[in-house]
Amino acid sequence: MNATSPSYLKHHFLIAMPHMADPNFAQALIYLVEHTRDGAMGLIVNRPSRLNLADILEQLRPDEPVDPVNQHLPIYSGGPVQTDRGFVLHPADAQFQATLGLGELGVTTSQDVLFAIADGYGPKQHFIALGYAGWEPGQLETELADNAWLSCPAQPHILFDLPYEQRLAAAAASLGVDLRLLSSQVGHA
Repeated sequence: MNATSPSYLKHHFLIAMPHMADPNFAQALIYLVEHTRDGAMGLIVNRPSRLNLADILEQLRPDEPVDPVNQHLPIYSGGPVQTDRGFVLHPADAQFQATLGLGELGVTTSQDVLFAIADGYGPKQHFIALGYAGWEPGQLETELADNAWLSCPAQPHILFDLPYEQRLAAAAASLGVDLRLLSSQVGHA
């Protein structure tokens, strides 16, 4: 018997199938930051929260005003785990105190990236989220086998250039799939 190495989906999008019943993930598009035999971690990239950058900075540095140009930048709900923890996706050429390279992109968890964005010298392309989605070892693989998700290579232009309400359909379209034409019923033949 030939042992094959598992296929991991780091730097891929997960596209929730129409029958996804979990309200945390229904109609979600997730960017996978990490996927290994130890589990997976991703950020929902199409679910804005009610917060903006000014709200966050008011807590982090209350005595400094936010540039009016940047104060209304949206903060997204990245997932149901650690919803008080922040993540910023941006092109990999920008480096901050706590930046992890993901290939074309980087993810930063330190506050200095928020200050740089607010002060106008941070990465021009960025996505800011609170919280993340996480999977235990083997959990995501089981969900994929159960057809809960489609996956495709992540495309930064979908993340940075499209309005959030268009991202899910655009990721599916990159696979030639129109989610509106898929049934919300699930079953096996």
